[in-house]
Amino acid sequence: MTEESLFCAEEQPHILLVDDDETFTRVMARAMTRRGLRVSVAGSAEEGLEVARKDVPDYAVLDLKMEGDSGLVLLPKLLELDAEMQVVILTGYSSIATAVEAIKRGARNYLCKPADADDVLVALLSDRAEVENLVPENPISVDRLQWEHIQRVLAEHDGNVSATARALGMHRRTLQRKLQKRPVRR
Repeated sequence: MTEESLFCAEEQPHILLVDDDETFTRVMARAMTRRGLRVSVAGSAEEGLEVARKDVPDYAVLDLKMEGDSGLVLLPKLLELDAEMQVVILTGYSSIATAVEAIKRGARNYLCKPADADDVLVALLSDRAEVENLVPENPISVDRLQWEHIQRVLAEHDGNVSATARALGMHRRTLQRKLQKRPVRR
């Protein structure tokens, strides 16, 4: 797919992006707008449902893990508003169990981050996903997943190691040792 508009101005479909990563949603919203979609953005499942009730979208992209309710909790609520809505669950924490659950709850597809606008559009516009194709052959290692989670919690606590250690339920010195290590390869 190219970055040019895929939809004509008269039909301009509406897409809802629900993700607590502001940078991701800003970049994705800009890319989707360039492709001819009308975009709404929400930073939480609760906010996403509120936005969708005011203006029901044709498409939705939901982050799996967010503060508050997850994308899996929001998914059936959106489909109650419009059973024809095409929804993709997007996650950095891929697993067969969550992929199966997303499809069972009505998601059209399930994508692993990082995913760009073209990946998302292909997932939204394609036939329903086959569960066995949803999780990559080389998923992120447990060590890498742990390292990324620690980095995310550290960022949420503005780099405060003590607060991060409390949030993670680990000793501050243990966290400091983990932070001194280089990121683990995927």
